[in-house]
Amino acid sequence: MEAISLIAKNLKRLREERNLSLGELSKKSGISKVMLSQIEKKEGNPTINTIWKIANGLHVSYTALLERREPEIQAISKRDITPQEDDGGHYRIYCYYPSSPTRNFELFHLELDAGQKHDSVGHPGKSQEYVMANEGHLTICIEDRNYELYPEDSLSFDASLPHRYENNGEKTVEATVVNLYPG
Repeated sequence: MEAISLIAKNLKRLREERNLSLGELSKKSGISKVMLSQIEKKEGNPTINTIWKIANGLHVSYTALLERREPEIQAISKRDITPQEDDGGHYRIYCYYPSSPTRNFELFHLELDAGQKHDSVGHPGKSQEYVMANEGHLTICIEDRNYELYPEDSLSFDASLPHRYENNGEKTVEATVVNLYPG
């Protein structure tokens, strides 16, 4: 039942964004105006082929009719995020925005305790990582080369390469990390 509600909501939104009447979308998709109206009112249960035809008529992906839309304005507080930690709890990342069908990046807040290191295996595909130091002195090691970041310094690199974060300082390092997954 949830899929029908998502399809109904997304169909109406996508159709209206394109300023299409039901009749115009009917001509473009090959689906009757009555059937489109029933789907928008959650009175119909469209088949996979029907969804494909509607998606083609709207010039969107099939999944665009099935995805959950995030609110246009989203306020996220760090205190509401459960951090992911390494085994010792010395490396913590807080995921503010995970990747999704409509978002090709992830946004994290990273914390690394004094005197600690964290090894990261490479990320999939042709991903790119962007790191900006906020507090402390962060060293990032990539392919036997060290990059030193101080507050407001930034580094971008091919995230498919294994890399290490090091904190050789005396206070916790904090950084912002964006992982980009090009389409």
